[in-house]
Amino acid sequence: MPSTQQIIKDLRLQTELHLQKTIGEWQNLPARELSQQPAEGAWSAAQCLEHLNIYGRYYLPLIRKAVEKGRKNGKGGSAVFHSGWLGAWFTNLIKPKQGGALKSKLKAASHAMPGNSDPRAVLAEFIDQQEELLQLLQAATSVDLNKNRIPISIAPVIRLKLGDTLQFLVAHIHRHMLQAERAVIASRSLTAAE
Repeated sequence: MPSTQQIIKDLRLQTELHLQKTIGEWQNLPARELSQQPAEGAWSAAQCLEHLNIYGRYYLPLIRKAVEKGRKNGKGGSAVFHSGWLGAWFTNLIKPKQGGALKSKLKAASHAMPGNSDPRAVLAEFIDQQEELLQLLQAATSVDLNKNRIPISIAPVIRLKLGDTLQFLVAHIHRHMLQAERAVIASRSLTAAE
């Protein structure tokens, strides 16, 4: 079983990779490439990121509150994180397999369906959210990821451990970053064919 420190280290690394991709590659793309849908009914890269922004608007304040509460309690972090069965199930359901293949197709909740927002504004918000997530992950090293709980967006009566919420959120981001990458590649192909 990995230590709490290792889990947070892995989540930070994945988040840093998401930031590098977004800033290093997508920030300089034409807005048209970001907003081009690869097929009828498929999400563009900007829509994938807007979907993630919707979740970030919900989860980041709750994670911040849980971390602050954990720091006020002053008990420090637990050496080992024990994932709850439901948190592990959600994370494994959403997490892509090795190589990026998806374990299952999932329909987005109606409250998290992206519109056609300005791709530049969507990208800027996503970058801000990922930078905030990195800060929260760093702060989470000093709290017990087993004790603090966060209500899930689709059913607030269900509360996951802070550690499960962080793992789910980063896996969800990774899933849609891969989808956005496929949308960018398809957009380039469509543009080249014109």
